[in-house]
Amino acid sequence: MVLPTLARAYKFDLNTPWKDLPAAVKKGLLHGAPGRTFTYQYDSERWHGSYESSWTGVLKYVEKRYRETASDGVRDQLEAYMVEQPCPTCGGKRLRPESLAVLVGGQNLGDVVDLPVTKAVEFFEGLPLRGNGRPGLDPEIAGPILKEVKDRLRFLNNVGLDYLTLGRAAESLSGGEAQRIRLATQIGSRLVGVLYILDEPSIGLHQRDNARLLATLRELRDLGNTVLVVEHDEETIRAADHVVDLGPRAGRHGGEVVAAGPLADVLRHPDSLTARYLRGELRVPVPPRRRVSDGERVLRIVGARHHNLRDLTVELPLGLFIAVTGVSGSGKSTLVSDILYHALARHFYRAKVVPGVHERIEGLERIDKVIDIDQSPIGRTPRSNPATYTGLFTPIRELFTFLPESKIRGYGPGRFSFNVKGGRCEACQGDGLVKVEMHFLPDVYVPCEVCKGRRYNRETLEVRYKGKSIADVLDLSVADALEFFASQPRIRAKLELLNDVGLGYIHLGQSATTLSGGEAQRVKLATELAKRDTGRTLYILDEPTTGLHFEDVRLLLEVLHRLVDKGNTVVVIEHNLDVVKTADWVIDLGPPEQVARHKTSYTGAFLRKALAAGD
Repeated sequence: MVLPTLARAYKFDLNTPWKDLPAAVKKGLLHGAPGRTFTYQYDSERWHGSYESSWTGVLKYVEKRYRETASDGVRDQLEAYMVEQPCPTCGGKRLRPESLAVLVGGQNLGDVVDLPVTKAVEFFEGLPLRGNGRPGLDPEIAGPILKEVKDRLRFLNNVGLDYLTLGRAAESLSGGEAQRIRLATQIGSRLVGVLYILDEPSIGLHQRDNARLLATLRELRDLGNTVLVVEHDEETIRAADHVVDLGPRAGRHGGEVVAAGPLADVLRHPDSLTARYLRGELRVPVPPRRRVSDGERVLRIVGARHHNLRDLTVELPLGLFIAVTGVSGSGKSTLVSDILYHALARHFYRAKVVPGVHERIEGLERIDKVIDIDQSPIGRTPRSNPATYTGLFTPIRELFTFLPESKIRGYGPGRFSFNVKGGRCEACQGDGLVKVEMHFLPDVYVPCEVCKGRRYNRETLEVRYKGKSIADVLDLSVADALEFFASQPRIRAKLELLNDVGLGYIHLGQSATTLSGGEAQRVKLATELAKRDTGRTLYILDEPTTGLHFEDVRLLLEVLHRLVDKGNTVVVIEHNLDVVKTADWVIDLGPPEQVARHKTSYTGAFLRKALAAGD
């Protein structure tokens, strides 16, 4: 109704591409026509007619709708058309000119919060205090304040956050960064007799920064506190006073305390998988031969200067396993995620994302798609599970449809779906769980009283394959299902991939909300391996080893190298040296042996040890 009216008023064709429209038409569509009235025609089955109204423009309409809506879904939808930019009045400093006119040491408050922690320490250290005829700040007023500020900055520096600017938006922090900020706050509080629990504080930390984090944790301990850390990092395990090793394997094969005590006692335990890696009996092997690029298949990022990247030009040789390394805050995620992935997503999928600042990307014709495999959940409701996500559930339902009992009863594939009416339990609508709302407390999910958590009604569960109903099949682990469906090639092929990525212990119908980030990522990898590809896909993974044990890292690397063996390119942002040492190319720039020889590379210093241990 609106666009046809505007097309008649501005005399343009609705099929004309945006780039070919005259500037006056673009301005009218975006910003409206103040003082002008348009006649809008409406025509439906019941109503016909016209009315007159003004046109404020698409931008004002979207802004008004965003401001007034109460729906999170509508808000998320509209946010896809928005981008954050610094305020043109204050330049992103958030303060009025009068406030910015107050200077200390030649800097206003806006300048100071734009400093990274290291520069901020230097700034506050350099502020002079008045005394002995020396000009400066009043020591009685400024002295205690400066001491407090410098102490807090030192805490941030000690937990490996020296690269963060003081004014960094909280929502832009990674989980590891936010956790370490809270840790720095606790050190400053100087509390005693507290139990601190940290879940993988080393996430996103380079080995250089890890030593500083461990020193901070020891400082907390020495104050008289207990520090309990859930961690897979070898350096952290070796630094612990007491180690509790759970296992022996994952899922239903775990849940036991394999070993507990000082590190020396755990290392002597014969059944501990962790101890075998720490003793060096098991390790991620260095590949005997590295793939070599043909020289012509190259993706080139030119002029990257987003955030702290300084007019960088980087070449990614295609068909290789590439590791992007560097200390925390060096710009790895900015280069790979903000620039490369966002630019390729716009190019291939017309994604509504704005890439980081760069001039251009060359060699796009040498790849046909880009896939970002992250650790986000494969679904946000109990309905989502590995079987539905990987496409495994479709051939399983078809198999049940072909059974004689199903044909007699006239059951189709929909009968064995818990998402549609027919075969599912209507009391819980196929969830298997019923939500109980608790006032002032989080909602509680309890098993459905009618189906006892099995999701299906009685008639559907009477159809059995090899003595098992569809609910029994969903309750099988991947390893058990592999044996159960040995004679079904379509089903077995997908199960083998899930088993190959180390997920033999998860259940086919396990709720997506109960999978860890690493498990969700490996389900996605198995799904990608099952697809028929062209060998020209670029896969991007940001710290895929987060939350993974040494053995899981080994299995993950086997899968990633299988993707590369098909001709694809895998780009991994990673600090884990077991991943870096198996790469064909490291952006720092060259094969791992060259990075290890590079005297100014922090990564190289640690990589030399890892390569020596792998020989």
